[in-house]
Amino acid sequence: MPGNDRIFLSPPHMSGLEMAFIREAFESNYIAPVGSQIDALEEEFSRKIGVPYAAAVSSGTAALHLALRYAGIVPGDEVLCSTFTFVASANPILYLGARPVFVDSEERSWNMDPNVLADGLKKRAATNRLPGAVVVVHLYGQIADIDPIRECCTRYSIPLIEDAAEALGATYKGQIPGAFGLAGIYSFNGNKIITGSSGGMVVSDDRQLIDKIKFWATQARDPVAYYRHSEMGYNYRMSNVVAAIARGQLSVLDDRVRRKREIFSTYQALLGDLPGVSFMPEAGYGRSNRWLTWPVCACSV
Repeated sequence: MPGNDRIFLSPPHMSGLEMAFIREAFESNYIAPVGSQIDALEEEFSRKIGVPYAAAVSSGTAALHLALRYAGIVPGDEVLCSTFTFVASANPILYLGARPVFVDSEERSWNMDPNVLADGLKKRAATNRLPGAVVVVHLYGQIADIDPIRECCTRYSIPLIEDAAEALGATYKGQIPGAFGLAGIYSFNGNKIITGSSGGMVVSDDRQLIDKIKFWATQARDPVAYYRHSEMGYNYRMSNVVAAIARGQLSVLDDRVRRKREIFSTYQALLGDLPGVSFMPEAGYGRSNRWLTWPVCACSV
């Protein structure tokens, strides 16, 4: 019926290369979680981020789970994470039997407040209750003020993991997120700024971390000629077909960021002067990808 067209919140937009890469995957008969598309995506993604190593996995949630496990999180630990986020930032903490402790947000960026984090860590250090890790989320495409957050973690020797699932294409002082801590994780879920229909990525400067994550993601199968598993692993591998889609999407990331920022600017120009309506600010230290445009409306609006 006319007028009933549904407007989706964050639909995918094709580059035109996705089908070509998918065709390569099918013609090679590699549609399983192994193949040249995965290798190419990891290489292209790490080059885009500016981090030497990357591991493609089945989702952003899986990526965070694996990164937390590598950080040494065990049952009974506490992990500090952003209070304003999607539940997938906290669930992997629970998977490992740990407890998420939420750190309040700052108004400037809507992300983790470095001052609240610093105060909390100081108090915990005084009682020998430091967390096992800190997970900082870059919300709605805007990077948290990562330098003071990293300084806090370094001071107390706490692993820092960036949940950059929503922030691909954003920058902090000219640098792309994911390279500030032990590891950065990304999502290629269907609603993200680029998508593989599903999938995720872990990036790190640590080759040993990436190798271990790939090992765990492949059911922790030992490198022998028969089936032997000396550790618990997971079926967290990415499909070669999913990687093909994500490669096509990655090729137009810069254009997607440009378009998302245009959409934000349009809404802000049309609605920003209305009484009681405001929009997510852009922190002066970085450039948001404006993945989602979120207005804030006063109760009277």
